[in-house]
Amino acid sequence: MLNIDGAFGEGGGQVLRSAVALSMVTGTPIRIENIRAGRRKPGLMRQHLTAVKAAAQICNARLQGDHIKSTCLELEPGEVTAGNYHFAVGTAGSTTLVLQTVLPALLTAPGSSTLVLDGGTHNPMAPPFPFLAESFVPLINRMGPEVTVTLERPGFYPAGGGRLRVEISPCEKLRGLELRERGKILSRKATALVARVPRHVGERELRLVQKKMGWMPSELHLEEINNALGPGNILVLQVGSEQLTETFIGFGEIGVRAETVALRAVRQLRRYLRTQVAVGEYLADQLLLPLALAGSGSFTSHPLSRHAMTQVEIIRKFVDVPIEVERSGSVAVVTVGSG
Repeated sequence: MLNIDGAFGEGGGQVLRSAVALSMVTGTPIRIENIRAGRRKPGLMRQHLTAVKAAAQICNARLQGDHIKSTCLELEPGEVTAGNYHFAVGTAGSTTLVLQTVLPALLTAPGSSTLVLDGGTHNPMAPPFPFLAESFVPLINRMGPEVTVTLERPGFYPAGGGRLRVEISPCEKLRGLELRERGKILSRKATALVARVPRHVGERELRLVQKKMGWMPSELHLEEINNALGPGNILVLQVGSEQLTETFIGFGEIGVRAETVALRAVRQLRRYLRTQVAVGEYLADQLLLPLALAGSGSFTSHPLSRHAMTQVEIIRKFVDVPIEVERSGSVAVVTVGSG
């Protein structure tokens, strides 16, 4: 059994999710102690527990320590079983983080699967649906499987109540990706999503994008959402290049001006555009595990965050694939495999 200290690195839920995902794929029994020790409220919260129980169901695992606030978990995986699954976080906890845990094993499972996930879909501190649909999943599909994600109902924090449907046609073996250059930028799009929030909030966000970035009116979109269970607002900035689409998000908050929300997203976008890196900070984090399972690939990005470097160390515990990170000024080159 592989012992993992959940307090190492950034000490958050990523250690848990990645360890469970890699345990499912490799068949390695694990024991994780000090779960989320680096967080203000350590231990398993509801979204983490949902992810663990979903993983256990999909890979027929034996579990110990699977309860709220648990700081120690044992998982002995069995065979991954494709099928139709429905998991509910039960709060506004992130459905995309649950998906992050179970998706790697289903990408090469012996059969197609459908996941229905209930909970939050547009959460701060988690990959929101637009990032998943436009940036992450298209790259996963280039690696061999066919994954489609459908937003049946958005779930904003704190009300939640969203629903995400994921259909997965697996492949036998993942292929690597080479993303050293993003290429020419082909499209730009800003979308302000407002649910039970005054329309002028989104309009002000888009005006700031136009002022700061000089984007054309045809590139600015306001979408009013009528089927959310609670209020919510996010601003989505996307740039499509020859190699990929990158997504940057500003999350609306109570007491935070619309212009401030927009400026946060603009700053992320400007950082990306200042260099010729192909992959932004958050997408880099998400690509590390599938590339390691493929055994090859590379990308350029900003210097890796502590979160991403923690991911690298977790992967090395399970998969005997070299991962090299070379930094030159404001650019990092990540190479997975022998290169």
